[in-house]
Amino acid sequence: MTLFITALVSLRRNLLRSILTTLGIVIGISAVVILFALGEGAQREVEKQIESLGSNLLMVRTSARSSGGAVGAAGANQRLQLADVEAIKQQIPQVVAAGAANNGQSQVIWGNRNWNTQISGINNDMLLASNWTLADGRGFSEQEIAQAGRVALIGETVATELFGDPRYALGETVRVNKVPLEIIGVLHGKGQDMRGQDQDDVLMIPISTANRRVLGFSSSDINRVSRLTLSVDDARNMDYVSEEVVALLDQRHRIGANQTSPFSVMNLSQMMETRAQANQVFNSLLAGVAAVSLLVGGIGVMNIMLVSVTERTREIGLRMAVGARPRDILWQFLIESVVLCLLGALMGLALSLAALLVLQGAFGWSMALSPMIILLSIGATALVGIGFGFYPAYKAANLDPIEALRYE
Repeated sequence: MTLFITALVSLRRNLLRSILTTLGIVIGISAVVILFALGEGAQREVEKQIESLGSNLLMVRTSARSSGGAVGAAGANQRLQLADVEAIKQQIPQVVAAGAANNGQSQVIWGNRNWNTQISGINNDMLLASNWTLADGRGFSEQEIAQAGRVALIGETVATELFGDPRYALGETVRVNKVPLEIIGVLHGKGQDMRGQDQDDVLMIPISTANRRVLGFSSSDINRVSRLTLSVDDARNMDYVSEEVVALLDQRHRIGANQTSPFSVMNLSQMMETRAQANQVFNSLLAGVAAVSLLVGGIGVMNIMLVSVTERTREIGLRMAVGARPRDILWQFLIESVVLCLLGALMGLALSLAALLVLQGAFGWSMALSPMIILLSIGATALVGIGFGFYPAYKAANLDPIEALRYE
C-alpha cells in the first residue's frame, strides 16, 4: 500500500505530463470500446433480422430463360401458380409451410386519413413461414382465403398512421382501391429488414382478394404467385428441399431435361449468416486497428517512464541509501506505469460512453456495450502497463546507489 501511495504522489508531482502520457491509452481504449459496441450492436441486429424472417427459409423465384438465343425477362415464360404451392406442400414433406404472396402499393383510406403502404396478398402459410404473429385479433379463415374475403391484417406502422394507436384498428373498415376491408387482426411489430425497409408498413389481405379485387390482375393471372417462401423442418434438409422444389416445378411446367430451369431457390438464412460472418471479420480488422493504438500508447508510457527514471536518479539513490531494496524500486516504478495506463483506461471509457450516447442519439445507430468488453479493456490496459513499464522499472532497480547519488 505504501508503494502505491508513493507512486500516486510521484505521478501527482507531474500531473500534466502524466495526463498527456495517457492520451495514447485513452484513444486506444475509446477505439476498442466504441468499435466493439458498434460491432455487437450490428451482430444483434442481424440476429434480430434472422429471427424476424423466420427459420430455415427458402425463397423460390422465377429467373430469366433463353429462347432461340434471346434471353427473356425474369418470369416472362413461366410463372408460379397457387397450384404449385399446394403441390410443394403435399409432395415434399420436409416443407413445414409454403407461404405465397403477391405485393402491390396503394393508398389505404380510413375516414379522412390515408396512408400509402405495401399491400400484400398472402395465404395463411406466409404468416408461419415469415414468423408473423398477431398482437390482436385473428388470421384468415380457409373460407376467406377461398372466397376472396374482404378482410385484412394491419401492420403496426399503418395502424399507427391511420388510427394513432394499433389497439384502435381492430374491427375498423378501410378502403383500398375502392374495396372495403375489415381489419380482423393487428400484427406484432418486426422493425426494419436487412435492407432497412420497415416491415410493419404493410396491409395483408387474402391472396385471392388481392388477385381478384385489389391488385387488378387479369383473369388469366388470378392464380399467379409472385413470391414463394418455404419454411423447412430442419436446416440439414435445406439443400435437399431446394433440389426437390426445382425438380417438381420443372416437372409441373414441362421443362425438358436439356432446358435450363426457369426456377431458382435462395437460402435466406444462409445469406443472413454470411452477412453476420462478414460483420465479424470487419470488426476483427477494426479491433486490430484499436490494438495498434494501445501499442502506441504503451510505447509512449515506456518513453515517459524512462525519462522519469533519468530525472529521478538521485531520488532513487537516496531511497536505496536509506534502506530501499531494488525490488521496492522495481515495484514503485511498475505501479506508476500501471496506474498511468489505468488512468488512461478510465478516461477512455468515459470518453467512449459519451461518444456512444451521442452516436445513438444523433444517428440512431444500434450498439450494445458488454460489461465483458469493459473488463477486457481494463485488463488489457493493465497488461500494457506491466509490459511497457517493466524495462524502465528494471533499469531503475538496478542503478548503483553510489553512482545514483553522484548523478547531477
